[in-house]
Amino acid sequence: MPIHTRIAALFLFLPVLPGLFFCARADERKPAPLELAPGTVDKDTLPTPPFDTVIVPYNVTIGRYFAFLDTLVRRYDTTAGYPLTEHLLVWANPWIIDTLENTDYYRMMARDSFVYEQRTLVVLRQGDILLVPNARQAKALLEKHRKIVLDLNIPEFKLRIFDGTDTLYTFPVRVGQHKRRYLAMSGRMTDLRTAIGAGAIASINNDPRYINPVDNKVYKVTHRDDGRVTTPPRIPWLEPEIAGRRTGHFIHPTTNPNTLGKMYSNGCVGVREADAWRIYYYAPVGTKLVFRYDLTVVTETGDTLQLRDIYRYRNKNK
Repeated sequence: MPIHTRIAALFLFLPVLPGLFFCARADERKPAPLELAPGTVDKDTLPTPPFDTVIVPYNVTIGRYFAFLDTLVRRYDTTAGYPLTEHLLVWANPWIIDTLENTDYYRMMARDSFVYEQRTLVVLRQGDILLVPNARQAKALLEKHRKIVLDLNIPEFKLRIFDGTDTLYTFPVRVGQHKRRYLAMSGRMTDLRTAIGAGAIASINNDPRYINPVDNKVYKVTHRDDGRVTTPPRIPWLEPEIAGRRTGHFIHPTTNPNTLGKMYSNGCVGVREADAWRIYYYAPVGTKLVFRYDLTVVTETGDTLQLRDIYRYRNKNK
């Protein structure tokens, strides 16, 4: 069964500066068939047995990663006894998220490893063992993740992942600029401020094209903060639906982390590449979210802070 929502055209709004992009559409590609080597686990010998295990048959790069998982899900979906998804598979193998996080360009550079084409990086190695959860495990994983909420406080420039009332992660973000701009992609003057409201993740684009929204120019490379040039990374973009509307303000990675903590985008929420992978795997379609604008916050130490009113909403109608 399909894992991702594939769409022909998306309207995203990003800055018109070097290294900052606009995702127009995801190309439809059929994954090549794969020969997998499953190994069966004796279910009578384990208190919480996996449904099965899969031995990765060859090195899988980011460029083939989603096709590999699509094929794996299709193979096991009919025999698992429940609707298997990519997210369930990765939740049962959380080390995959750690591996994907470490493909972040700036993490690689910290290890003196320059990567021009992120898609060539190997994330699953031949011989790696993947657990396919049984129905009981899948139900427990779904119940665990059902309480997840993405929480963005715009003037704080922070996005949090909540598990009920517990904060699992806090990520720095950039948000939309406080201005209006004509965008050729939308054909009109556009309010670039990040939208406010409650909603859910409406769709996922796991193979975005990067287009300048001002002139519709397709970008093939991105200019990094360190002055280097690379191809744009293949990391999924999340489309929120807020108050019943898809505003075009996506959650996506930025190749310029120096812009985090600033009003810099055309409405989208930009995060680090590593953080984008983790957010993606905590926020499948349907995950609840809140984009709020709270100027008074309480720190972890109990101090109360008054934030700057970056959109000048105070005493004005939003």
